[in-house]
Amino acid sequence: MKINNFIFILLAGYLATCLRLVINNNFFISIIGSFLVGFVISKKLSFSIEKIIFSGFFSCFTSFSGFIYFLYKILNQGDWIKFIIFFNLIIIVNVFTMFMGFWISRKIT
Repeated sequence: MKINNFIFILLAGYLATCLRLVINNNFFISIIGSFLVGFVISKKLSFSIEKIIFSGFFSCFTSFSGFIYFLYKILNQGDWIKFIIFFNLIIIVNVFTMFMGFWISRKIT
């Protein structure tokens, strides 16, 4: 991989981090990111562009740590039922949203 690609990955990560700070809501970030991942997956992109988008942008924008921290706060309260409901709800909504992004992208092209 060329040095330019590493610079683009860093810039994409920087942009994603700035957007994450502006939105400041883990649930919405997760939904937006899932939709965009589904949308991008359906496109035929080069290896370099995929690395820049997935390793740079999406890894910083839809960080797994935000999801885990949200669930950790619920577990710390000792509410197991709420934890199980949110865990399953977040996963189901994100998979559905990713599928919708994929489907919409296919319909557009």
